[in-house]
Amino acid sequence: MAALASSANDTSYSIFVTAPDGLRLHVRCYGRASAAGIPVVCLPGLARTAADFDALATELSRDGPHPRRVIALDYRGRGLSQYDRDPANYSLPVELADVLAVVTALEAFPAVFIGTSRGGILTMLLAAVRPSAIAGAVLNDIGPVIEPQGLMRIKSYVGKLPQPRTFAEGAEILRRLFHSQFPRLGPDDWLAAAHRMFKEENGLLVTTYDPKLATAMGAINLEQPMPALWKEFDALTHVPVMVIRGANSDILSASTVAQMKARHPALETIEVPDQGHAPLLAEADTISLIARFAAAC
Repeated sequence: MAALASSANDTSYSIFVTAPDGLRLHVRCYGRASAAGIPVVCLPGLARTAADFDALATELSRDGPHPRRVIALDYRGRGLSQYDRDPANYSLPVELADVLAVVTALEAFPAVFIGTSRGGILTMLLAAVRPSAIAGAVLNDIGPVIEPQGLMRIKSYVGKLPQPRTFAEGAEILRRLFHSQFPRLGPDDWLAAAHRMFKEENGLLVTTYDPKLATAMGAINLEQPMPALWKEFDALTHVPVMVIRGANSDILSASTVAQMKARHPALETIEVPDQGHAPLLAEADTISLIARFAAAC
């Protein structure tokens, strides 16, 4: 396990953890490992990185009377983690083993898990195989039933984005793709999104994930919907759970949220207006609600 120091004005730092098969996995850490509050583990979406949680993780690590350690993971093939030579390993079983390796190496369990999209699926899978690792769960725009139309939309662009010449051009690409789901984002928001989605490499802008990640979506089609994960969701009934849904989401339906509530009566629910898949978790109100939930865990 290796660490990279942060700048003098930055309270976060990077650590690299070795996966079970030897790949280097990047983890962004916030706060002190010795902080008294229960730790938080942030798991991003399919083609997303730890950077998505920067605002939330920073605030949670400084949370008044409940300062806590927060770690955010880059899955293999994303962000600063090593890319896998075999794209077949961009799979839920392999990534679940990676999550277990990270929380074990960093002694970050039991923890409150905040999972966006794929990260929420991994959280439910973890609850089924290692329930003692989870003290609470925030499922961001994901549930046991995943709407196939939303999956097809994601399949249409993962690994297939046009290559921008500038970050401004990248911002426009993202705006065209996602404006219908996030109608209130402004130019600065789209530019910030471009800096999270693209990076400079050999004088070119490329995605912050391995384009071969598209193979993980290869088997998805409208005729064969993904199996429901009710058994895995039910494994969370022993801990507090919060579900966040974007009002414009095409991945998590209001009907599925209602079914989740029926199976977990203490479930907390939030619907974020004017956002789709997946809510950004960057607004003060949303961060405050998540901080209160984590403190209650």
